[in-house]
Amino acid sequence: MPDTLLSIQGLSAGTEDKPILHNIDLAISAGETHVLMGPNGAGKSTLGHVIMGDPSYQVSSGTITFDGTDITDFAADKRSLAGIFLSYQAPVEVPGVPLYSFLRTICQMRPELKTTARKFRQRVSEICEHLEMDDSFLTRELNVGFSGGEKKKIEMLQLLLLQPKLAILDETDSGLDVDALSIVSHGIEAYRQECNGALLIITHNTRILERLDVDRTHVMVRGNLVGEGDASLIDEIDSTGFGRFEQALAEKGGVSE
Repeated sequence: MPDTLLSIQGLSAGTEDKPILHNIDLAISAGETHVLMGPNGAGKSTLGHVIMGDPSYQVSSGTITFDGTDITDFAADKRSLAGIFLSYQAPVEVPGVPLYSFLRTICQMRPELKTTARKFRQRVSEICEHLEMDDSFLTRELNVGFSGGEKKKIEMLQLLLLQPKLAILDETDSGLDVDALSIVSHGIEAYRQECNGALLIITHNTRILERLDVDRTHVMVRGNLVGEGDASLIDEIDSTGFGRFEQALAEKGGVSE
């Protein structure tokens, strides 16, 4: 398709001593919202990290094409500059680096996002207000001492600032209370409306999907993509779980992790 943003073909990958992903095919078009679901340990997060170029994982076969360019061998920083964003299940703490300085630096690395200090400060303040974050967070060290919900808000702040072409959200709803989940959901909605970016939401929980219009749903079991459908598949999984997909893989003699 001419508007395909991310194309994964025949991708197998894993760590040095353990294969995890097996012959993955996946295509996401610009502006689409895709959901990747599966039981714990299915390899969902691994796929996100492999797309992002995490050096902890090695690709043994297949290709990853982004925005018309083969990025299979690109380092993570080049993929980020190309317009891919990955939120982490557990964002790391970076002592000694003020949040505001970090945000200013990463935006200055993107020519299309360069602006004056005054306009940048104004934009950050607007996003903080939208996410119900106090400006005092900006002077604190990156993620140091932040609660789980606060760290997820910081990632939404980065998402709205960087305006990536593709955002991979890895278990963004993990550990959030109802209020924090609502704010993060608003951040995701704002990204879709302001940037028309593509989303790959990795989750085994359907709460964060309630406010989103989902184009395609994918199911992963033991490193294999075993099911695909529209948004109605989410409701089925919410009701009955992943049993039929695990059984189907077993009957096919599917590769396990």
